Parts: sequence; structure tokens; C-alpha cells
Amino acid sequence: MAPGSGPPTTQVNPLSQPNVGGILKHQIGQNVSRKDKVQFLVTTLIDLKDSKEAVYGTLDAWVAWEQKFPIGPLKNVILALEKEYQWHKVIQVIKWMLSKGQGNTMGTYVQLIRALDMDNRAEEAHQFWVKKVSVDLHSVPWQLCRLMLSVYYRNNMLENLVKLFKGLEAFDRKPPEKSIVQRVVDAYEMLGLLEEKERVLEKYKDIYTKTQTGHKKSKEASVKKKKKSEKRRQTSASDSIVGTMDDT
Repeated sequence: MAPGSGPPTTQVNPLSQPNVGGILKHQIGQNVSRKDKVQFLVTTLIDLKDSKEAVYGTLDAWVAWEQKFPIGPLKNVILALEKEYQWHKVIQVIKWMLSKGQGNTMGTYVQLIRALDMDNRAEEAHQFWVKKVSVDLHSVPWQLCRLMLSVYYRNNMLENLVKLFKGLEAFDRKPPEKSIVQRVVDAYEMLGLLEEKERVLEKYKDIYTKTQTGHKKSKEASVKKKKKSEKRRQTSASDSIVGTMDDT
């Protein structure tokens, strides 16, 4: 070493350091495939102790190598955690992502509300809905509205359910399926609001009619298809017998 020169500097990979959860990370650099990075993070998160600081620290280290925020890979991480029923970790990853100003989409909100519900945190799901979603009831996708109505229904938050449905009605938004109307009808009945129950049944009676008609047509189509298939098999069998007789 030349006189006066300091010790050689070494670049430290943040993932090679012990995280706040106490687990030593293996080194992951730019030469590791995206799929392996995602799997590495999923495995690490599952093994971490249930600590917000540990999860956030691991996520911070994981994205340190990225030039752009890896929103796509993180969505794959969330999906993988969902498959493992790691709802608490799903919530933590999404909240961390939102804290970075990323993933503010209705799709992410669906994942967060569903995870909160599955983690028995319906009240927190309600608070998130009120703060981030309910202000745009005129444009919130029915998929998200359906989910929130289901959360309210399953958790006996019936006042919130009918309030949400009335809010959607105020924007003249018609429920796309019978199951939504049925939950509202049941909620009004359990709340003792029988006049409102009858109003909803009368207003959306065409949905019930269309559902019944659709089921009937589907059943008739299935029967016709089955008969046509049997006829083809019979015709094929007859042709085969004729062909055999011609050969003799």
C-alpha cells in the first residue's frame, strides 16, 4: 500500500447486511434474474418476524439496487404472499408501497381492502375506504364497491353497507348483479327498515328477472348442446356400421 493512502473502499450491498428482523441477507446484485429477486423477497418476508420495521427495512434494502421503482415485481410479490395467505405481510408491503407514493390504483386498493378483511381488520378497511375511495363514488369500479359491500355484510357493519349503497344510488349507479341487491335487501331487513327493503326489491326487480331468465337460457343451451353431441355420436356409429357392412 502506498504511503498515505487509506484502506481500499468496498461497496456494500444493503441486502448482505443483517436487517432489523435479525436475518442475514444473501447478496443480490444486478446479475440476478428478476424472478429470483422476487422469490428471494417473498421467502425473506415470510420468514421475517411480524414487525413493521423489519418488513419496511427489508423492502428498502431490496429496492436499493433498482434505478426505477419496481412496481411490477412488487405486484408479483404481493400475489405470491396472497397465495400463501400471508395477509398481514400483504398489508405491510402495500402500505410501504403507498408510503413511497407508488401503487395508488384501484387494483391496489382492492388488494389492500381484501387483505385487511382477511386479517380481521374490517374497521381499518372501512377507514381506508372512507379516506381514499368513497370521495369518488361516481367512478369507483363496481368490483371495488362489491368488495366493500361484502366486507360490511360479513362483518355485520350494516349501517355502513346501506349508506354506501345509497351513495351509489345517488349517482344513479345500478348494481350489475343480483347478489349485491340481495345483500342490501338482507341488511335493510336485519336493520328493521322494511320499507327500504321493499323499495329496493321493487326498484331492482328486473335484475332478479334477468338472472332467472339467464339461468333458464343457459340450462336450455346446455341441454341442446348435449342432444346435438349425442346425435353426432349416433350418426358416427351408424356410419361406422355401414362402412363395415360395405367391406364384407
